[in-house]
This record gives sequence, structure tokens and C-alpha cells, in this order.
Amino acid sequence: MAEENQDINPLNESENDSDKQEIPQKEDPDSYEAKDIQVLGGLSAVRKRPAMYIGDTGLRGLHHLVYEAVDNSIDEAMAGFCKNIRVIVHKNNYVTVIDDGRGIPVDTHPKYGKSGVEIVMTKLHAGGKFDKKIYKVSGGLHGVGISVTNALSKELIVEVMRNGKIYRQKYEQGKPVTPLEEVGAVSGTGTKITFMPDVEIFQDIEFHFDTLSSRLRELAFLNNGLKISLEDERIDKKSEFYYDGGIVSFVEFLNENKTALHNVIYFEKEKDGIKTEIAMQYNDGYQENMFSFANNINTVEGGTHLTGFKTALTRTLNNYAEKNNMKDVKLSSDDVREGLAAVISVKLPEPQFEGQTKTKLGNMIVKGIVDSVVTSKLGSFLEENPAMARLIIQKSITAANAREAARKAKELTRRKGVLNHGSLPGKLADCSNRDPAKCEIYIVEGDSAGGSAKQGRNREFQAILPLRGKILNVEKARLNKIFHNEEIITMITALGTGIGEEFNIEGARYHKIIIMTDADVDGAHIRTLLLTFFYRYMKPLIEANYVYIAQPPLYKVKKGKNAYYVYSDERLKELLAKIGRDGITIQRYKGLGEMNPKQLWETTMDPSQRTLLKVTLEDAVEADKIFTILMGDQVEPRRQFIQEHAKEVANLDI
Repeated sequence: MAEENQDINPLNESENDSDKQEIPQKEDPDSYEAKDIQVLGGLSAVRKRPAMYIGDTGLRGLHHLVYEAVDNSIDEAMAGFCKNIRVIVHKNNYVTVIDDGRGIPVDTHPKYGKSGVEIVMTKLHAGGKFDKKIYKVSGGLHGVGISVTNALSKELIVEVMRNGKIYRQKYEQGKPVTPLEEVGAVSGTGTKITFMPDVEIFQDIEFHFDTLSSRLRELAFLNNGLKISLEDERIDKKSEFYYDGGIVSFVEFLNENKTALHNVIYFEKEKDGIKTEIAMQYNDGYQENMFSFANNINTVEGGTHLTGFKTALTRTLNNYAEKNNMKDVKLSSDDVREGLAAVISVKLPEPQFEGQTKTKLGNMIVKGIVDSVVTSKLGSFLEENPAMARLIIQKSITAANAREAARKAKELTRRKGVLNHGSLPGKLADCSNRDPAKCEIYIVEGDSAGGSAKQGRNREFQAILPLRGKILNVEKARLNKIFHNEEIITMITALGTGIGEEFNIEGARYHKIIIMTDADVDGAHIRTLLLTFFYRYMKPLIEANYVYIAQPPLYKVKKGKNAYYVYSDERLKELLAKIGRDGITIQRYKGLGEMNPKQLWETTMDPSQRTLLKVTLEDAVEADKIFTILMGDQVEPRRQFIQEHAKEVANLDI
């Protein structure tokens, strides 16, 4: 064990001793040198148990490597020393992160006898964050730092621009393979990290542009005046994020293609060293869109700051409504959040996150502080803006009435025998297996295709649910209307999860929900309606990777005794250049019903032959934007979207 530690921990010193180190009081707050770096632990076991440090070794953990590198640059930005960050994904899956901050210290640490660069790159929890003198607030304290990115990379090269010089050092699997060397001259300052994830750790090292884009956009919103760019050389795509308005711009972005009811409400306050920022705006839609952050970390599971906001929002609106004789029903938390876009951001010196991946804030003091800020600031805002207050309260009252109507509609539906556990819809052809992990359901467009699918399926694990016509566009409807839509109710019952307050993913009867529609305009519309429903009312199914889209063939090509099923126009061109055009017949499939059961099984349903597209949620903000454009009330954004993407259409029926 000692030998293993020596390999992984180049500094070869115990974690307990490092905790006792004292940092002298700094005289110049702008100075940042090696002696300011505090070390809390070594890199032991990072490569042995990577999931403990980055969550998992799948795509989530892979992208976390980039975030740790970017977080160092963000810390410099929050300290006021960095204005630009560039992230570049290279064709060979190397990633480069460049900033114009002060640069990691290159001088020798007085205690450890190593350069500041090597300490930061090889020691877990090493940096200038821990005494609150160099960085008063940091997102990386309970993160694991750039050292873990280094440990889990096949190769990493760090370049520091500082003191008018460029310094460079190379690492492999976390170990330095060259000394820190002076390699050139430069006029500015900053840090450049280039790394390649280690294939011994990660099965897939393909970075996703949308996933990175989502996180970098958030960081730009949360750090107004900071410019962040993302370049992907693999697909020749670039995005740039820069927002002067901070989280106010974030909320405006969330409501960009929706009808806002008022200007963005913004307030901030600092108390007990904790800074709270909140921006909120109601739109005339029915979906809430809330994001919470702690020290720039997206706390996707919420936490004490989000709880404080929700509690204060509900109480404040109820108090105002009661004081002004505006209601005869008690508004619930769901009622006051209908159509609300909000961003809650707190920055605190000692964040306590639940879990290494920092998805839930645990500091109890934050709940009371946020509650107090919202109660005071929002209460004052409502008193000072009675017209706007009345608009917000009235919307919440309408939501409350709709919630009661939905409850009655649900009870009526249940009394008719639908939505009861154990009572499945008659049109569902269920499978015999009862293990959800082994079962899949095809949601099929039309009775004709449904009939072929029922005959061609494997009855042991494949269920078929045919839908007639187009389901309700839930983007324009509240939950009470959904309970009057027969096709949606049939689908909810078949899936077994319930809906609304009763939704429970543990009740899912199938772990593969496959949307199978015709390859024409109507089929695409039905598919979009279904995806809108899943995204708005059953999002956990998408997040759990349960939702898929079937890929039926577009063509059947026959030449002599040979037949070929072709799934794209590109593949058709390739096929015709092999086999030639003489003596061939090409059949274009527009409807699933054109295939007999055997053909449908061979091309679209046989697990050993079929192609399925997994529906994933890599960028929640962008997904919300797309569904709003395609299925919302505003026509002009949809027209612009169609004009912009018209040339991408491969199959258009006229």
C-alpha cells in the first residue's frame, strides 16, 4: 500500500500532516504565490476509485473533467482577475481550457520544495481557496480540483503565462514526466490546460457539445461580464457566451420565446457572508422553469436555498392576496410556481454539498437567509407594484382552480376504471414478462401499424400500444385538460407511473418506451407531441434513459433476388454506387402500415437488427427553448426556426 501511495502521490507526504499547515497573513490581497497554496490531501486512490471523485466513469464523469479545469478559471474570474475563458475540443478528443487570469504560481513552495504548479496538479484539494484570503468564494472547495482531471487523463500539459514568461510541464496519468520548464516569453498572464481523458478509465471519451455548452452558458450567466467561448473542431461549431445582465439575462433567456407578464424582478442581499441573488419572471404558460446555484454549481437536486425560496414565495403571495381580499382559496407551492422562470444563486464561503458531485446544497443557515430575503424584498416589490402584483396573484388563483379541476377530472377518470392499478387499457397488447428492466413498449401511430406490430413482435418482452390520431399539445394545456384526452390517459395507464403529484418512476412497467411513427410530416408531428408530453410531464423517464425513437427504414431496394432496407438518403446513395442502378426497384416507405409483420420485425423491432435513438437531456435550457418554439403560442419564432432549418429537411412530403 505504501508503494501504491508513493506512485500516485508524487509529494509523498501524509494527509494528516498537511492539514496542520498554517498560512501567514497576506499583506497584498492581489498577490498569488506558491506559499499561498494550501494542501489538504494526496491523490491516492483517485485512479483506483474514480467514481468517488467525479460521480461515475460514464459521460457525466467525463465532462466533469472539463468542469474542474474550467472551475479554476471561474475562481479567478470571481476574484476579479479573469475576463475570458476558451474551451476547445480538438479532433483527437484532447480538450484545451485557456484563461487570462493570474496564472498558477510557478515559484517553489517553501514547505514542499515543489513548484506551485506541480502541487496544484498532483495534490487533491490543493489550492489558494482554503484560507479565504486568495479566493473568498470558490465552487471547487468540495470539488476535487484540477488534480483529479490530471490523475484521470492519459496525458495533460499545463502552460502558465506569468512574469512575462511561459512555463510548461507535462503529466501522464497524474505523474509529472517533465520538470516545469520556461519555454518562451509572453506579455499577458493566464493558464492553459490541455488534456486527453484516459481510455483505461473511461469507456467513451467522446465529449458532447450540447452538454459542455449548457454548463458554460450557465457560468457566463452567473458571472456577468465574463466571456466564455466553446469551440468544437470535430464538427466545426462555435458558441460564445457573454451576458452583462447576469441572472436577469438568464431569466430573460428562459422566457425568450414566451409571453412574459412583467419585467424581470431582481433582488440581492448579503448577510452573514452569504450573498443571495434572485431573478424571477412569470409568463403566460403553465410550466415552471427554475434553476438553483451555489457558488456557480448547478444544484440540480435543489437544497436549502431552493427550499427557502419556495417557502417564502408561497407564503408571501398568500399573505398579499389575503391582505388585499383577492382570494378565497389557499395557494399551494405548485400554484404560485406555474409559469415562473426563476434563478436562485447563492455564494457562500463554506458550502456543504451532499455528495461529491455537488447536486444538493445542505447548509441549513442558507434556508433562513434566502427565506428572509425573499419575504422582505418580494413583499416590498408587491406593495410598490400593485398592478403587477395583481397579475401574478390572479395567475396563481387560476392555477389553483385548474388544479382543483384536474383533481376532479382525475377522480372521474379513476371511477370509470381507468388509471386504476391493475386495470390496463384494452388496446394495449402487453408482454408476458413482468420484469420492467426486460420489457419494452412500442407506442405506435395508428391501428394499421399497431396491428402489424402486434403480429410481428416478440410477445415475451415487447408490448404494443397503438394511438389513434394526434394527442393533445400539452405545451398549450394545463393538467386538467390532459385528463380529458383519451389517448394520453391510455398511455399514462399503460406506463404505470401515474402523473402530476402521483408520478412515481418506480411504477414504470417498461424500461424502454419506444416511439414508432411514420416517416412523414404527420409522423414527425406526432413524435414531437409525444416528446413534448414526456418532457413536460414525465421528464424523469427521459433522465433515466427510458425513452427511445424507433428508426424504420425509408426505402426498400430490390435488385434481382436481393432486397436491401435503407435507413437514410446517404446510405441509399452509397448502395446505388455498389450495386448500380440497372434493374433495380426502389420502394419509399411513408407509413409503417406498408410493411407486413415480418418486415416490421426485421427492420424496426428485432433487437439484433434495429436502430433505436435514445432520447437524452443534455441541455435542459436548450430543450425547453426548442419545445417552446415548436409547440408554443408564438408563431414568429416558429417561422424563423423553420426558415433557418429548412435546408436540413431530408424527407418532405408535398
